Amino acid sequence: MRELIGGRAALIVIDMQKGGLEPFETSGISHMAGYQERINRVVTVVDACHGAGIPVIFFQEIHRRDLVDFGRELDGAEGVHCLEGDPGTDLVDELRPRPGDYFIQKRRYSCFIHTDLDILLRGLGVQTLLLAGNLTNVCVHYTFADAHQRDYHVRVLEDCVGGSDLRAHTAALEAMEYLQTGARRTSDEVLAAIRKLVAA
Repeated sequence: MRELIGGRAALIVIDMQKGGLEPFETSGISHMAGYQERINRVVTVVDACHGAGIPVIFFQEIHRRDLVDFGRELDGAEGVHCLEGDPGTDLVDELRPRPGDYFIQKRRYSCFIHTDLDILLRGLGVQTLLLAGNLTNVCVHYTFADAHQRDYHVRVLEDCVGGSDLRAHTAALEAMEYLQTGARRTSDEVLAAIRKLVAA
């Protein structure tokens, strides 16, 4: 198993939006329980990354109100979601970019599709991605797979991600671990690795 952080790391905070606190009828997406607890854990990891000089990149899924950019996204279980101007599309108040952070909007599940993420990561000299956010079985999973195929080391903070339900969450984590042994890590493990970097 590779070390938790190999080379320079970046924290990717995926779609931590207010809709995660809303019911499916309002947000258009099902979320497993415990969102506020996950928000709190991600805040702790973000703070640690800031203290260690690890870049933090925030993502927001957002769609035009005429739905023209959804593509096949509405063919599955999700309803219309993350529309421009809707309160639920905003990032949660606790997890907004601070000076020096990066912020990218996306129209697709993966953070790599039609964004400049890969260019940004190459420019920053990043080799290891730390993933937190929503949803484990959708945006987190597809971002992980695309990062894996671009030869990044990827770690998913399993207590800082949540799925559409517990079954899908667990299955997605297992699929990510299949691609990279040691990919599944807790926030405590990641915080310990960050402290080790600072002390080095």
